[in-house]
Amino acid sequence: MKKIEYLQKLSDYVFEYEDEKIAQVAKDYINEGYPALDAIMDGLVDGMKRAGDMFQKDEYFVTDILLCSDAMENALEVLRPCLEKKDVHSGHKIIIGVIEGDTHDIGKNLVKTMLQTEGFEVIDLGRDVPVNDFVNTAIKENAEIIAMSTLMTTTMPNMRRVIEKLENDNMRSKFKIMIGGGPISQNFADKIKADGYSKDAVEAVKLAKRLVNM
Repeated sequence: MKKIEYLQKLSDYVFEYEDEKIAQVAKDYINEGYPALDAIMDGLVDGMKRAGDMFQKDEYFVTDILLCSDAMENALEVLRPCLEKKDVHSGHKIIIGVIEGDTHDIGKNLVKTMLQTEGFEVIDLGRDVPVNDFVNTAIKENAEIIAMSTLMTTTMPNMRRVIEKLENDNMRSKFKIMIGGGPISQNFADKIKADGYSKDAVEAVKLAKRLVNM
């Protein structure tokens, strides 16, 4: 099968949440000698973008997005060990996690993988992360960026609380704040005074690089 056909199938299988079939396609793709990064960016991420577009049109619901995420994660388990990572860490450290109240972490996991591939040192706090944990870990680890995500509108105010705590502790200027997730927008990022917003993993890596002048 040609590379472009594999990429289309990976995209389709994410979009159609074919979680049982997608891993084998990913294995076949790797066995053909094609690069893992292309499979992620042009296959899996493309499928999630398509699902995200349907979500915005109210034709997909949160349950659909989660099923798409399950399919993508099954493929990522195959592709992640095959990524070509940069030999030297950039020296830039990022704290990443899903904000308190939300347990949906597939987007965060993909961003983490992409950032690590680019040489960032990523400290993953996981999901449902309390406000204080973001702040305390960033201070303890002397990180440059705090990256937060959510898939739920109800937990978005907790992102603001992280920034407010940093302001109250006179620590805001020490960290760049980047946010993302299904319901997040540039308007919301501006409203809570975040330093940047990314709509997907590709944009998240670009944003992180800009924030640390890489």
